[in-house]
Amino acid sequence: CKLLKEFLTMKGFGYSIDELDLSPKTHRKISKLIKLTNQNVHELIEKYNQRVLSRLPGQTLEESLEIFIMNELSKARDKSGNFADDYFGMDNHGIIMTRTGARGSSLNIGQMTACLGQQSVRGKRIFRGYKNRTLAHFQPKDQSPRARGFVVSSYRDGLDPIEFFFHATGGREGLVDTAVRTQQSGYMQRRLINALEFLKVEHDGTVRNSKGDIVQFRYGDDGIDPAKSDHGKAINIKRLIDTLKLTMAKGKPATKTFIKQALLKIENELTPQLINELRTSASKTKLTIKAFNQLIQIVLTSYKTGQVEPGEAVGIVAAQSIGEPGTQMTLRTFHYAGIKEMNVTLGLPRLIEIVDARKNPSTPIMKIYLNKEHNATIEKSTKIAEKIVYTTADAISSVIYIDPVKASIVLKLNKKRMENRGITQEDIENAFNIKNCAVNIAEDTVLITPEEIADLSKLLPKIPSTHIKGIPGVRRALVTKERKEWVINTDGSNLNKVLKVPGVDTNRTSTNNVHEIAKALGIEAARNSLIKEARGVLDEQGLDVDIRHVMLVADIMTSSGVVLQIGRHGVSGKKSSVIARAAFEITVPTLVDAASKGTKDMFKGVTESVIVGQNIPVGTGIIEIFMGLSKENSEEIEVNS
Repeated sequence: CKLLKEFLTMKGFGYSIDELDLSPKTHRKISKLIKLTNQNVHELIEKYNQRVLSRLPGQTLEESLEIFIMNELSKARDKSGNFADDYFGMDNHGIIMTRTGARGSSLNIGQMTACLGQQSVRGKRIFRGYKNRTLAHFQPKDQSPRARGFVVSSYRDGLDPIEFFFHATGGREGLVDTAVRTQQSGYMQRRLINALEFLKVEHDGTVRNSKGDIVQFRYGDDGIDPAKSDHGKAINIKRLIDTLKLTMAKGKPATKTFIKQALLKIENELTPQLINELRTSASKTKLTIKAFNQLIQIVLTSYKTGQVEPGEAVGIVAAQSIGEPGTQMTLRTFHYAGIKEMNVTLGLPRLIEIVDARKNPSTPIMKIYLNKEHNATIEKSTKIAEKIVYTTADAISSVIYIDPVKASIVLKLNKKRMENRGITQEDIENAFNIKNCAVNIAEDTVLITPEEIADLSKLLPKIPSTHIKGIPGVRRALVTKERKEWVINTDGSNLNKVLKVPGVDTNRTSTNNVHEIAKALGIEAARNSLIKEARGVLDEQGLDVDIRHVMLVADIMTSSGVVLQIGRHGVSGKKSSVIARAAFEITVPTLVDAASKGTKDMFKGVTESVIVGQNIPVGTGIIEIFMGLSKENSEEIEVNS
């Protein structure tokens, strides 16, 4: 560090404007790329106008066009950024910064030097402005990239007025987003802190609440304090071995039998994970007997010193460790990884949804794995997907109307849609088994004639929503390939029913709806699902939060046997102390209710103790000293000393 400091003092490190210049050749490459992208987009628009554009599953033709165009434009921006990246070498200070991970990314350099890319509002291209166009500078209904906020220029070359306007539009969204996010994450953090404030580690290593109920038998399953851990790992064994190898004298490597026996002795003092890691690492690196014994001693000492201390306010630490990164998250919904047709809520709104334990997530999705027999080919997987997707009469008919002459309701079936969803004539016959009605099914027409003519108008609104096939709640299913097997991703969720479908692998299939998991598989599975979902959100945003914090939140939410939200109707509302409940939200009704019932408050938690000004029973406050003052005791002490 000192050497580097001296070097920078003498040489300096600056990023100047001439380092943003690209060669004429690279400029030509970028122009060619933009031209090609424009052509591709115009071809897509042309296909859309002629109604020959392929429709993405579950999207309208307009939405499909937008998805295709956004895809083209983001490819263009990324490619032009790559051209700039290829041109700059490691002597460019900007590249040095991004490659070493000090600051910035290649996207930033791409936007400064090559192409700024599509400006977006709410994750879509810019559409609003004048009637049928964004600005008066374009023809009505112009869908070209430039007319919808695609900025070809870079910051280095400067934006023209129209591009500048679109860029300001995109920038405004960023500011609004920040303002809204601050409130949301602030309130989430307040609720988290209130729900977890009284959790502490006791002398026996358990985590308990103020009443003394056990929330975790051992903090974080291994008792390690995240602050003393190495990026979440209790001990970095690989680094320890590397250090030992530097000082290790040459000698015969320890045998497998020796390693096995040595590890058997300390089996109960470390976690199974650490024992396994020691076993594999020691065998691979061929440590000598002396070095291996040394390694075991260091690991044992490190494991003991890394333990969380009694009294540690693990609850508050967990709440802060999740609340703080929450302020850095984004608010938008993004496309589901790898599938451009599916939207999924991510970032802060999803995290809030998880801690709120919402009954229905805003974008319920399922990942359905299939057994060996069905996951090898797309045909077999599609057959199961067809069984799962919920199909109504409306989805497979082109028109539904009343024929006054025949006194019937007529459904014109759309053969193509029926084929797409794998619906047979038999399915239709089974579906339209309506009481007090005669049903006639010709080739592509269904005639429903009620016995009473008066029933026609009552019956008509019910017909479109008639269930033909599939599982309620599952709106769409997309069959995609993952590694070597086909899996089904669904929009909508119904775990109980999906698990009963033959061919579905019940061990791996999951949903992002925690309540469904709790109902179908029990509270322990719901706890694991909460951890997985919260971890997923944090990882996707690139935030490194120790898993022990997430586990504690999941444990407090599920410790009562049902999934409780973190808020006044859940964990905070179930606190044993009246004063603590009243101090959070709904103050007066809480106090009135407690007074009418004559409830007692033991003042064992954090909030109540602060309010009455007594010692807080967390941290050093859990220690109580008793001192005997009788004469006999004092004489005994003198004798002993």
